[in-house]
Amino acid sequence: MVYEYQKNNRYFAQVADEIKDLAEAELQSLGAMSIKPAHRGIYFNAVPRVLYHINYQTHLINRILAPLLFFDCHSDKYLYKRASEIPWEDFLTPAQTFAVFATVSDSHIKHSKFAALRLKDAVVDYIRDRTGDRPSIDTRHPDLWLNLHIWNNRATISLDTSGGSLHRRGYRLNAVDAPMMETLAAAIIKSARWDRRIPIHDPFCGSGTLLCESYLYASNSPPGILRDKYGFEKLPDYDPALWDVVKEEGLKNIRPVPANLISGGDIDPRAVEIARENSAVFDKEGVIKINRRDALKLDPAKEVLIVCNPPYGIRSGRDEDLHTLFKQFGDALKQRCKGSNVCIYFGNRDHLNSLGLRPKWKKPLSNGGLDGLLAGFNLF
Repeated sequence: MVYEYQKNNRYFAQVADEIKDLAEAELQSLGAMSIKPAHRGIYFNAVPRVLYHINYQTHLINRILAPLLFFDCHSDKYLYKRASEIPWEDFLTPAQTFAVFATVSDSHIKHSKFAALRLKDAVVDYIRDRTGDRPSIDTRHPDLWLNLHIWNNRATISLDTSGGSLHRRGYRLNAVDAPMMETLAAAIIKSARWDRRIPIHDPFCGSGTLLCESYLYASNSPPGILRDKYGFEKLPDYDPALWDVVKEEGLKNIRPVPANLISGGDIDPRAVEIARENSAVFDKEGVIKINRRDALKLDPAKEVLIVCNPPYGIRSGRDEDLHTLFKQFGDALKQRCKGSNVCIYFGNRDHLNSLGLRPKWKKPLSNGGLDGLLAGFNLF
């Protein structure tokens, strides 16, 4: 069987709508062709080498899907019938596990969980009928990730070539409350237009996500360097020798990070300990400096990029009034950081007004379903 992705090397990158402009530029820089934005993602063309390269090197994309089959789908019975036509032995053995993730909208099939169940039944029955054994379901760490998308009674069955969300870099060994998603942190750094030459500092470092993403960017390290497997290894035309070449090229391009380029602080000693632990996964030389410090007592800084995600009380479940904290932080920035640029993520947009600074630009960015806002300031 010739699968849909094999006909034209066409794939779909799942990415947050607010950062599709950044992701388009990234895809182009990584070798993708015929890039076309769509709802909740971007279509693109890529030969196998580029597909492996994008999965390994992307900072912003959540996952990349390889379409196996397109078809009109007006009932669950027809979904089961068409899914049963796929030779699943190309992807799975009875001893392996798989998971199905589905989205359904504007279709006769109304519920995504039911649609996922019918695809799961088709896969299990196909393997069992031919081998006498059945594969198991594992929704956390399956050997094979499948995606089902049904919109307007049009179905797409895809293999997740990333093998789970790419935002899970592998360096977050521990976390404080409400940690930032890694892809969001990468988008913040990209939006801030950091040149990787001037120092970058996070005075509310929390678990250290912004610091770790800054290190990955500064060192040119592949964000997927810690992943031990990818979904594209399940494709029938997977080329392991080519994947070894792509990995080797990525490792050769890693460069050392200067001391005093990346630093952070937090008033919570537990956060400082966690941030140090997480950053040490990549930063073996200890060039990221993390200290316990009150963000309101910043060292005087000129020509520094301040990037941070201050506490905002929503995700953490606290309802305290943070107006005073933001006002005092804004005053500290004005007094101590003249000549620097500042990029602040507001999980609660109302706190922007409390800061007392006029933003030069603003960009909506969601974080785990929260309607956040990223704002940039020039303190000149």
